[in-house]
Amino acid sequence: MPSPPGLIGRVTAPEVVSRIWRTEAARLVAGLTRMTKDLGLAEDLAQDALVAALEQWPESGVPDNPGAWLMAVSKRRAIDHFRRSERFRSVAPYLAAEAVVPDLDAAVDHIEDDVLRLMFMSCHPVLTKESRVALTLRLVGGLSTREIARAYLSTETTVAQRISRAKRTIAEAGVAFEVPSGPERPERLASVLEVVYLIFNEGYAATSGDDWVRPALSDEALRLGRLLASLAPREPEVHGLLALMQLQASRSAARIGPSGEAVLLRDQDRGRWDRKLIAAGLESLRRAGSGPYGLQAAIAACHAVAPSVEETDWVRIASLYTELAVVTGSPVVELNRAVAVAQAYGPAAGLEIVDGLREHRALRDYHLLPSVRGELLTTLGRADEARAEYARAAELATNEQERALLRRRAAT
Repeated sequence: MPSPPGLIGRVTAPEVVSRIWRTEAARLVAGLTRMTKDLGLAEDLAQDALVAALEQWPESGVPDNPGAWLMAVSKRRAIDHFRRSERFRSVAPYLAAEAVVPDLDAAVDHIEDDVLRLMFMSCHPVLTKESRVALTLRLVGGLSTREIARAYLSTETTVAQRISRAKRTIAEAGVAFEVPSGPERPERLASVLEVVYLIFNEGYAATSGDDWVRPALSDEALRLGRLLASLAPREPEVHGLLALMQLQASRSAARIGPSGEAVLLRDQDRGRWDRKLIAAGLESLRRAGSGPYGLQAAIAACHAVAPSVEETDWVRIASLYTELAVVTGSPVVELNRAVAVAQAYGPAAGLEIVDGLREHRALRDYHLLPSVRGELLTTLGRADEARAEYARAAELATNEQERALLRRRAAT
């Protein structure tokens, strides 16, 4: 098959193709889904185009517009597919007129809307939380099954099955390729934001494994957040989530020690915080509302602008956590409020809140509950009790770096 004109450079490494694919995958799959009305087929066609790129670009060079090249190849494969089926007449008008157009903007109208539709589809509430994460990383993030499995410490087989079931569930449920309107929109948008939030959190503070952070995941969540903010600029919570991620990510370099060990907030070198990300986060925060992500971003902003732990506005943080607890009803938020209250009004006040949470079912095996209690007991001079709490927290922790940190605190 001849390549479209306008080729530049020479490609010798699959990593180059992979980098381009990461950028173009969502737009490609989204546009093909709109045209074929079949998510599974759209991904298959996109994968065929990726294989063609891996085969041809090392010899011919990277096209001036890689996305247009991939779209043109995908459409030709789609036409070949539908010519062998009874559906050709229904989809031909969407494919034939654009089959050889090498300009992506001309080839796919309203591509931004297509990507937004794809995000709503991959994060549909009909799917389990794990399936939404995997499918979003696959379709919108452009990650391979192997990359997703490595990020979440799972097997390729498990991830592949999860993605396959998700696509089958979407097909069986008749999930429409659309951005919902009316009362359904907030619920669906909340699902999209939750998935991006989960991806970021797993990268920012890994729940298990040997590494304290997984930068690739938090970077991917930031990319998705920026994309979502550009696609839905009038949604305050989208900007709230983006602000939260930017402000939290600004501390990333200071959160890891020379040997990969976890560094707590009080011990971080604030000179290593990324000021550009902080500025971007504060700008996003101005467009955020007072929803859960906006409130969390406001809390992160208090930390970001403070010159030290002691000079942080803990009274405001405690107040924001009170608002957040009302909105979410989350016991984890209440635990975080206890930390802020302890800083603002003394460790005894914080410990009273923590003790009220000890019998909460959701926190029974949550390692941060005894960790926070140990810290407050230490401040109050109750060393033996604190040591026992740190030891219990270390037993419950599943991340090796965090477990080592808690053991060190128990020992000292």
